[in-house]
Amino acid sequence: MRMFIAGEWRDRPKTIDVVSPFDGRVIDTVPQADVDDVDTALAGLQSGAIVMKKLPAFRRAEILHRTAALMRARSEELARTISSEEGKALAEGRLEVKRAADVISTSAEEAVRIAGDMIPLDGVEHGVGKLGFTLRVPCGIVAAITPFNFPLNLVAHKVGPALAAGNAVLLKPATDTPLSALKLTEMLLESGLPPEAIACVTGPGGALGDAICTDDRVRKISFTGSYETGDAICRLAGMKRVTMELGSNSPVIVMDDADLDKAATAIAAAGYSNAGQTCISAQRIITSGRIAGNILDALKSRVARIVIGDPLEESTQMGPMVRERDAARVSEWIDEAVAAGAQIVTGGRRDGALHQPTILDRVDPRSRVSCEELFGPVVAITRFSSVDEALALANDSRFGLSAGVFTQDIDRAMRFARELDSGNIHINWSSQWRADLMPYGGLKHSGMGKEGPKYAIREMTEEKLVVVHTG
Repeated sequence: MRMFIAGEWRDRPKTIDVVSPFDGRVIDTVPQADVDDVDTALAGLQSGAIVMKKLPAFRRAEILHRTAALMRARSEELARTISSEEGKALAEGRLEVKRAADVISTSAEEAVRIAGDMIPLDGVEHGVGKLGFTLRVPCGIVAAITPFNFPLNLVAHKVGPALAAGNAVLLKPATDTPLSALKLTEMLLESGLPPEAIACVTGPGGALGDAICTDDRVRKISFTGSYETGDAICRLAGMKRVTMELGSNSPVIVMDDADLDKAATAIAAAGYSNAGQTCISAQRIITSGRIAGNILDALKSRVARIVIGDPLEESTQMGPMVRERDAARVSEWIDEAVAAGAQIVTGGRRDGALHQPTILDRVDPRSRVSCEELFGPVVAITRFSSVDEALALANDSRFGLSAGVFTQDIDRAMRFARELDSGNIHINWSSQWRADLMPYGGLKHSGMGKEGPKYAIREMTEEKLVVVHTG
């Protein structure tokens, strides 16, 4: 596929192979953009920002609604593209397409609800007779830098709100998974988006990212990825607005009064969907020592049945990791944890990029498999003896994106709600749950700002105050 810059689909002499994580076959090639392409793209987007600012909200909503309809009409094509380039099971690819189309539809709905506030200026003596109100206006050019693990839905979460708010968008998809983003760009254009309002550049994140983040023509950066990259972007960005959706090592706390079947079912889904390559994947399972054996039995029987293999086969429940070196890293961290005293309950082996779903018990919280972001199909079980210890273990992390708690005690549940250092807290479910319209974002090194179309639009608009002096 070609990339889209300055209103045109363009090739480049250098290309990048997009390969299947499962068998290494080349699916497609994309151009390898350079810093000059970023400059060309931004020059075109400057006029696009002017066009979008003048485009009425109902027109922006129409374009996005048509795009969502196209996504649904081409859902199987998009699902197979996702599964081919990223490696997730086809059933998960289909779910991602549905969610992404819903995000675009929700963005369309929010486009016609952007509004300011009335300011009660007569609350002060010298404000009597004055009329004050605010207007929300587009930022201008929004840079959307997206990760590999949800190559369509997380693109939709940035592009949909940005366009709904009346911005132009510079989209830089992950190098490993650019095809879904390019197909979405095609559909937006087919739906009537002004060509100068979007650019999609493909290529390595290092050089392109630096060029994007340091350019003063970019007013807003929305990034999803690792803390280390997000920190580097913030240092480069200067006086730009930023939204950072960064890493995590989500805890799930299982109290001694938990519904163990419900907990095991939720953890089995949350720990291994997308081969664990989800920022809110259940990673640290912090369980009461009183019921540790029971939760292990319930969890092991479910995890051992997960079918791994070719993501395009209907029977496959978990596909490969996106790169073989990532699967090798997961194996290395497992070996380190075992050397420190952890026990492999099930799994533990890999074949290329395919890594078995794995349960580790009696994990030292200082092991990397527990204290860092694993991003792989492993859950690490650590035991506790009191509520205070469970809270301390859960909060002993530089991350704070999402957490789950299983308990039937409302007092315990509310204590966790108040005291867990996490942007999202789920009572009687795992850490991995998201309704795409909700405010979504983390604490600590898990980022800043919120996603979800309504909340992203706030981040992608700026506020002006107008005072009318009457009399």
